[in-house]
Amino acid sequence: MAIVCHIPVFVEGRDQVEQVVTRRRPRLAQIVVDELRRRIASGALPVGSQLPTEPQLEQQFEVSRTVVREAIAELRASGLVTPIQGKGIFVSEQTRPAMIDLTPGEIQSIPQTLEMLEFRMAIETEAAAIAAYRRSAEQENAIRAAHHDMANRVIEDRPTTDADFAFHLAIGAATNNRFFIDGLKRFGPASIPRSQFPTLPSAKDPAYLAGVVAEHERILDAIADQDPDAARLSMREHLLGSQKRYRRLAR
Repeated sequence: MAIVCHIPVFVEGRDQVEQVVTRRRPRLAQIVVDELRRRIASGALPVGSQLPTEPQLEQQFEVSRTVVREAIAELRASGLVTPIQGKGIFVSEQTRPAMIDLTPGEIQSIPQTLEMLEFRMAIETEAAAIAAYRRSAEQENAIRAAHHDMANRVIEDRPTTDADFAFHLAIGAATNNRFFIDGLKRFGPASIPRSQFPTLPSAKDPAYLAGVVAEHERILDAIADQDPDAARLSMREHLLGSQKRYRRLAR
């Protein structure tokens, strides 16, 4: 007779527990999303008001930073809130999603875009973590230069797709692993979702693009600090927001 022995596993730290029990995080994030939606709809958080800071939300809901950031990414994807670099997250003026008319070609590209984001999430989250502990000073400067180039393009209202891809490619190069570089180059700037959706309002929306720049900055900071866990998490949040946004287009 086989004897099955269940050995309890103890994991220290709220963040680590939520990473082990992966099904709990989306549920917790949804609780935060639903409550913030309710506050916005009721006027408790009026248009233009600033959301509580991440530490404040962590304390209010008794959840981790990971949960809070996923909830904010969900609200951003819904168009309910907008990040303003250096200031915080604010309730958007347009709290109801506008009707979006996509071309037949754009509609057909949605499944492929979702597959690409799924692939990128699997590859680039780990690339960011590896880059955090393996990058050289020169490679860090290359990532920073790409980040500044995109930030300037947003301010100057110039196309950003190539600069966005250059940022991600610079991170791939900082892994010092040619397979990451080859994988990213294989798809090129076409891997940036908005390149496939020129009629999508967010493709040229300064507020949305400023939010992308802010997400890039968090990734850059984590890599500069040589913090693999923070780099992995920041990249995942960045790509997860895009994935959720384009899933809504498929509905």
